[in-house]
Amino acid sequence: MKIKELYQQLVPRARTQVTWRRALPLIFFLLLYAGLCVGLELSGVLLFARPWAFVLILFAVWVWWLSVAGYGGLSRGRALAALLTRLVMLGLFVILIAEPRSVRVRDVISVVYAVDLSDSIGERSVDEALEFVTKTVTEKPPKDEAGLVVFGRNSAVELPPRMSFPFEALNSRIDRDATNLEQTLSLAAAMLPEENRGRIVLISDGTETEGSISQILDELKSRDIAVDVLPIQYEYDKEVWLENLELPRFVKLGENYEASVVLSSLQDGAGKLVLRENGEQIYEQEVKFKAGKNRFVVPIYLRDPGYYEYSATIETQAADDQIRENNTVINYIYVEGEGKVLVVTNPAGDDRDWESLVKAIREGERNVDVVSAYEFPNDSLSLMPYDAVLFVNVPADAFNVIQLKAVHDSVFNQGIGFMMVGGDNSFGPGGYHRTVIEDALPVTMDITKKKVLPKGALAIILHTCEFPEGNTWGKRITKQAIKVLGAQDEVGVLVYDYMEGEKWLFKLTPAGDYEKMVPKINGAQIGDMPSFVNTMRLGLKGLKESDASTKHMIIISDGDPQPPAPKLISDFQKNKVSVSMVAIFPHGGRDISTMRAIAGATGGRYYFPSDPNQLPSIFIKESKTLKRSMIQNETFVPEVGMISPVLKGIERIPPLFGYVLTTIKPRAEGVLNAPEKKEAEGEIDPVLSFWRYGLGTTAAFTSDLSPNWGKDWVNWDHYQAFVKQLMIKISRVQKQDHLKLWSHVTGNKATIMVEDFHPEESFLNVAARIAGPHDRKETVVLKQVSPRRYQAEVPLWGKGRYQVTALGKSGEREDHANGGFIVPYSPEFLRFRSNPIVLEEIAQKTGGQRLDPVNATDVIYGRRDPKQSSNPVFDWFLMALAILVPLDVAIRRVQLDWYVIKGWFGFGKEQKQSTATMGALLQRKQDVVDDLDARRGGSTEQTGQSTLAQLQELRLQKGPAATPKPPGAKDSGNQQSAPPPPQTPPDNQSTTGRLLDMKRKRNSEDKDNDQ
Repeated sequence: MKIKELYQQLVPRARTQVTWRRALPLIFFLLLYAGLCVGLELSGVLLFARPWAFVLILFAVWVWWLSVAGYGGLSRGRALAALLTRLVMLGLFVILIAEPRSVRVRDVISVVYAVDLSDSIGERSVDEALEFVTKTVTEKPPKDEAGLVVFGRNSAVELPPRMSFPFEALNSRIDRDATNLEQTLSLAAAMLPEENRGRIVLISDGTETEGSISQILDELKSRDIAVDVLPIQYEYDKEVWLENLELPRFVKLGENYEASVVLSSLQDGAGKLVLRENGEQIYEQEVKFKAGKNRFVVPIYLRDPGYYEYSATIETQAADDQIRENNTVINYIYVEGEGKVLVVTNPAGDDRDWESLVKAIREGERNVDVVSAYEFPNDSLSLMPYDAVLFVNVPADAFNVIQLKAVHDSVFNQGIGFMMVGGDNSFGPGGYHRTVIEDALPVTMDITKKKVLPKGALAIILHTCEFPEGNTWGKRITKQAIKVLGAQDEVGVLVYDYMEGEKWLFKLTPAGDYEKMVPKINGAQIGDMPSFVNTMRLGLKGLKESDASTKHMIIISDGDPQPPAPKLISDFQKNKVSVSMVAIFPHGGRDISTMRAIAGATGGRYYFPSDPNQLPSIFIKESKTLKRSMIQNETFVPEVGMISPVLKGIERIPPLFGYVLTTIKPRAEGVLNAPEKKEAEGEIDPVLSFWRYGLGTTAAFTSDLSPNWGKDWVNWDHYQAFVKQLMIKISRVQKQDHLKLWSHVTGNKATIMVEDFHPEESFLNVAARIAGPHDRKETVVLKQVSPRRYQAEVPLWGKGRYQVTALGKSGEREDHANGGFIVPYSPEFLRFRSNPIVLEEIAQKTGGQRLDPVNATDVIYGRRDPKQSSNPVFDWFLMALAILVPLDVAIRRVQLDWYVIKGWFGFGKEQKQSTATMGALLQRKQDVVDDLDARRGGSTEQTGQSTLAQLQELRLQKGPAATPKPPGAKDSGNQQSAPPPPQTPPDNQSTTGRLLDMKRKRNSEDKDNDQ
């Protein structure tokens, strides 16, 4: 029953006869709607992502039936308008579900050239590839776009796709010791705009040493991105290379040993074999070799303990050997002996900074080696003979990144001690902020606000550098310069963008937000700035708005931009903003003099480096000018914090005359501190602190141990005892380990072997941690391959030095072993022919072609197939639907009184009220009641009672069935009397009267249907 009632409500019975003419609006709408949607789809104006949704338009029949079968009390015109409005609303709703998208057709081709720069590609081939790129881009249609990607082990965007192609020199810095085609094609595809026809031109030899192209090819095919290939072909029929240098595993001093050199060749030949020990030649011999593998034995003799690095080189005629990079192999031997201390000094410093300290260490019966930062080793393996390393007032810019990383790794992995001794070139003022050395130290160079350091502001302007990897250098040294600054110091970078002109890459920002700045710097597009004026003006405006006490600007440029006007220079002088200029490969003496004049006029410095490698130290030096406030020149007596063996037997501590502000790290051991300052209540300035870092112990002495700040200390009677106990505290502890580690390299893999010499045999859980090039680390578990021997193979990830630390555990026993190996050259140099088959596969699977340099431009840009792209237009249809909703309500619910409207325009009878006010409505109601009474023969005057009151009394007495009958009507049992005939309303009847008549008529019809 309920279902039937629900059905009758949803599909009511028709109140009047429904003819086919009543269906004309529905038919007209459906035909127009279908034609419109199909036309939009076929014409390419719109497309619908879910076309099945148009089935829902069948609900239009139900909407139409509700309109024609129901009774809304509307005139024909309004009913038709309401029906059409609801049909249009339904049509819009169906379109929204079908997900409409606007179609855009563009006949533009975006091409990304991917150029292989890996080691297997010679420089000549790279030059030819770049010439090919420049030639085809020059000949392309003006509206098409071109970009450039270079790749090796990793990939980098040289230029994004654009109509102009401002290529001057390769600026991207990549690792060339491998080839990763998968990453390259993925990056190139990501650069292609979706609205244009995309194409990749791959220029490579086809060798793939990392990644797998199978998955990326399917993705490119699905995106309709064709890859055209230009093979770089080569084949070497004459080649000689050294595979390995085998050294004895265990040696004793004073005995003779042999080193074995493994040589391979494609043909028979002859050459000179040279062996060097720590850079000194110890063996030279003319040798003959056959095609295939050859082994040569060279005698060696070890006299003293220490680190010995051997390199073997084969020298042949140029015609017999086409690749020279694979002619040298390197290996090392470490002979353990009495540990030493390595003191590292500032090459430009004063010898008095370290002489007193070195003397005290030697008096403590320790061997000391003194080297300048320039002589410091580049790898952690070379530091194995030392128990401790000391940096004595030496700045960070005196080292390169590799040297600092070697110190860090030797402490963490080998347990070598490390200490930094203060001075005006140490800690924060020395440029160690945010370096690996800061990671190892027990203090950080970040200073809290309580210590009230004057804030500095630095603006850096980068101009495109027209030398290999110039822009990459600019980005790298910018990041290094920011690292030097304190967290509260402000820094901003300005560039010239090809699209937006002079702009802030990011405005002055606290240097503590370094991690947020790095992505912006890496993604910067540095253009050829036409003039210094706009960027210097922008930078000066930002610096003037800063509340920093020290303001400085650094500009790196080739001198091309137009110089600033004298008024702008005077503004810099007036606001006390110094400008340092770095001229890199400038064009002519005029450019040099201009940049020198700007620096001189503003109180800055001028640099003219001949080598880009000098740039990092220049920028760090400039950034350090904002850090001088960290130096505290004051007399104080250090206070004892934590009790330490370093102070054993020391009762009185002499005063110091200065130190460098630092902040001690959590869990570090603060032994000596500066007295607490009132303005920095609760903050402790450490003077001597320690902590454990990895396997080693590090220390920070923020004052110095020289006649400068520590002049009373060097004459102190406990000075030598203090230094001796300090060295004992940080030095590596020599203990008897029962594990021995060695390794060897074969092809692109290394084998790690660990042997257990413990008196009691037991099974060990052995794991090795390998740290290698590109700051990559791997941990492997060694499996037992025989009694007491454990082994694992590790894939290599490039040339360089690998450090291995093995750990063996069994119950409470824990032993360590250190070692490593050296990969002297890239595996790319072991490939003697190109691989065009891979390139053919790439082109075939993606729909590309193999290019011929003669007609390459026509092939790349001539295959034109306009591409359709689409964007959702959901919002527009939703807005149209939102507009129709109130319109539908208005058509059905709002009645317009045309008498009033006519009255507004002066039509109709004058002095006549055309609207039904409350009084008029009551009068009309009384007239209707009187008319009914007259029909029954009654009169209000006879009863003395109003007709309205009589009707109410009659209804109460007889109930709803008491309905007055028209004259002549007869009762017929259950048959209900017929309703009175409808009366035609008079022409002058008001709208309210007509509505009342229609209501009475509808009520009468409902009663008839119920019976």
